[in-house]
Amino acid sequence: MLDDPRSRQTMPAADLSDSVEQTLNDVFGYQSFRTFQKEIVHSLIQGKDAFVLMPTGGGKSICFQIPALHRRGTAIVVSPLISLMKDQVDALRVNGVKAACCNSSLGAGELREVMAQLQADQLDLVYVAPERLLSADFLQLLQRIEISLFAVDEAHCVSQWGHDFRPEYVGLGRLRDYFPAVPMVALTATAEKQTRLDIINHLHLENAHQVIASFDRPNIRYTVIDKSKPYQQLGVFLQHHQHESGIIYCLSRKRVDEVAKKLRQDGFKAAAYHAGLSANERKQVQDDFIRDDLPIVVATVAFGMGIDKPNVRFVVHYDLPKNLESYYQETGRAGRDGLPAEALLLFGYGDIAISRGLIEKGGNPEQKRIEIHKLNAMVGFAESGTCRRRALLGYFGETLEDDCGNCDICLNPPQRYDASEDARKALSCVYRVGQRFGIGHVIEVLRGAKTQRIFDLHHEQLSTYGIGREQSQDHWSHLLRQLIHYGYLEQDIGNYSVLKLTEAARPLLRGEAELTITKPRVKPGRKKRPERKIVGLEYDQELFNQLRTLRKKIADRDQVPPYIVFGDASLAEMAATLPTDQETFLQINGVGQAKLQRYGHEFIEEIISFMCR
Repeated sequence: MLDDPRSRQTMPAADLSDSVEQTLNDVFGYQSFRTFQKEIVHSLIQGKDAFVLMPTGGGKSICFQIPALHRRGTAIVVSPLISLMKDQVDALRVNGVKAACCNSSLGAGELREVMAQLQADQLDLVYVAPERLLSADFLQLLQRIEISLFAVDEAHCVSQWGHDFRPEYVGLGRLRDYFPAVPMVALTATAEKQTRLDIINHLHLENAHQVIASFDRPNIRYTVIDKSKPYQQLGVFLQHHQHESGIIYCLSRKRVDEVAKKLRQDGFKAAAYHAGLSANERKQVQDDFIRDDLPIVVATVAFGMGIDKPNVRFVVHYDLPKNLESYYQETGRAGRDGLPAEALLLFGYGDIAISRGLIEKGGNPEQKRIEIHKLNAMVGFAESGTCRRRALLGYFGETLEDDCGNCDICLNPPQRYDASEDARKALSCVYRVGQRFGIGHVIEVLRGAKTQRIFDLHHEQLSTYGIGREQSQDHWSHLLRQLIHYGYLEQDIGNYSVLKLTEAARPLLRGEAELTITKPRVKPGRKKRPERKIVGLEYDQELFNQLRTLRKKIADRDQVPPYIVFGDASLAEMAATLPTDQETFLQINGVGQAKLQRYGHEFIEEIISFMCR
């Protein structure tokens, strides 16, 4: 912690740069900022608003936690889940930061103490739920204190286009009326274009410094296989992940209970988690998981949003997620520490009908339309024969120049064919119908469907009517989705998912470019499973295991999750570089001054003991 926290805000630019670097190193134990972090930190310290889109594990928290230590007053962090608040506060306190949360888990005495500390300007950060923040009493309290900044975490909850829309988040825009001079930062890991616009508009961040980081999580291997005897497929997968932490998502509570029970019968240490369990049961499962006492959790989507656990090594979707935002966020719970992780999706067409049926039960027609579009995009991803990462990033508006080399398609490439002529037919048809219709209608025109709608629109008179009747509907659906994935077409989800040509389509339409794509693959091929290592490090596995054992012992003693002591990446670096004094131990990423004093001697002794055997 710096000596003069009240003077940081007005430092000259050069001194401020040195100061934030010092905070990053001394408090959080990192040697350098990740991409975009430094510019966001500087912007907020200078009192500017910010909109931050970074992938899970990309370091969003640092972006507002360091400014909170460099601006006068207390930072108010809006967070949707109690468990997420607790993990963040625990981690900050271990690093020597004055932080607290204000939520329903606190007893009356604890709540009074937090409120007293807040009024006495004794806290750097306070985490609070949106409902409490917008209550009349809390707003009155905030108007009597100095606020350094507002940070709205999980900001996609603001938008009805977001996969986890929460009406209470919409009211956060009122903060601008009460605190017009206080900088605000909105942060999210999952937001396509329409969701981003909604967040900016609802929170009045039109003039904010916007950072759209890459959605890419290169350490995660994406695999999609056709669902066939899914429990057996799951069992084979888990054989490669023994003694590792992972989450298995299922669509229903009943499926969760069935899978968890079978896993326990087969010798796996697993537990169920869903809204049908009591609050105490859910809390016990979550606590056991984050403390590494329970390796596998089988859950509905109710689990995970508040889990700040970096060493989850795999995520399995036993059933098809309802949208790509959920899939991206849920798979992103694996490998938050940047180490290798796997995401397996079991894809069955029966899941589509179930998800569609659940959507149709909703009462809001506009919301149903949005959710159906998103489900179709999820199906398109699962059916895609292109690089999974390309398809996933493309949905969020990001283009990957080369195939990733770390997904099932790249590791076991499907057959490819020259689709140039068919692509021109499809693109031409999109153009001829005025770029005003979705995939289904374009396919009907291509295949020469004799429907009343076709005749009412006079689309049977188009030159592209029936030019693709020799090919099946599945063929054209697969091709059109490939054209979307490759960036030749885009779906305007704000306008009934109509297809529109992009600039990239022009040379293909004119015959100036060719297109080779994959054929649909009915069954997945077998892929060689490369050895998983921590990238860039050669370390002693035995010492790494000993350090994990020591970490668990310390975590149990201090009643915190093991990753709050040190993450796996820090332990691997210790096992690789063998630090034997405080100076070299402090060079390990994740070791700051507070953790050096709190834990350094025990880990150094363990390393020296190992070396002296």
